[in-house]
Amino acid sequence: MRRLNLALLCLTLPSLALADTVSVAVASNFQQTLDKIAVAFKASTGHDIKASAGASGKLAAQIRQGAPFDVFLSADDERPTELAKAGVGQPGSQFTYAYGQLALWSKKRGDAGEATLRKGDFAKLAVANPATAPYGRAAMETLGALKLEAAVKPKLLTGDNIGQTMQFAEAGGADFAFVAYSQLLEQGIRDHYWLVPEKLHQPIRQDALQIKPTPAATALMAFLKGEQARALMAQAGYRFKP
Repeated sequence: MRRLNLALLCLTLPSLALADTVSVAVASNFQQTLDKIAVAFKASTGHDIKASAGASGKLAAQIRQGAPFDVFLSADDERPTELAKAGVGQPGSQFTYAYGQLALWSKKRGDAGEATLRKGDFAKLAVANPATAPYGRAAMETLGALKLEAAVKPKLLTGDNIGQTMQFAEAGGADFAFVAYSQLLEQGIRDHYWLVPEKLHQPIRQDALQIKPTPAATALMAFLKGEQARALMAQAGYRFKP
């Protein structure tokens, strides 16, 4: 028995010694999904994930200024592309880990939809800052496709990121909010929303970029492409095709 225990200890020690923490800059919409992936990633590799969430544009700016992140999980493909072109990150590491879906949600009203937007009988409509948050940009593209930008402009309430935008609707500061469909599913919300047709905005392609060439960061990038992570993403409302 002692020999068996010693053998098991010898097998375990190397993996423990190599276990590390991956520092991830993650778009706000993907934070809760990453939390679940982190549990599976830890069980599979021994590595931990330390996540910092925010609007993709702000996270990209921080990375460009030298913030110590190992992996960037953006809510779009533009920011990782811009960073890669600027020589930031590991060449060839960028890939699309998921496609997001946009939803219009109300905490109290059950009439979220195109007809309500056109009717305009609401006081405030929350959107994430389109300059820094891809879901905010998709929301403005949707309003533009419906030719409602001018009509709803006085009623817009802008959040720094998609997390704050949803808080506006939760707290009652906005009648409706454009949010990520994944946020609703993560909170167990199954009604009072309209899943915005993708034809009304550009695909929300969410790309990953490895910033540092650490073994743990490389392991996370590979894990995100695997069946276990993709199953968790699918449960959270993400797709893998536009």
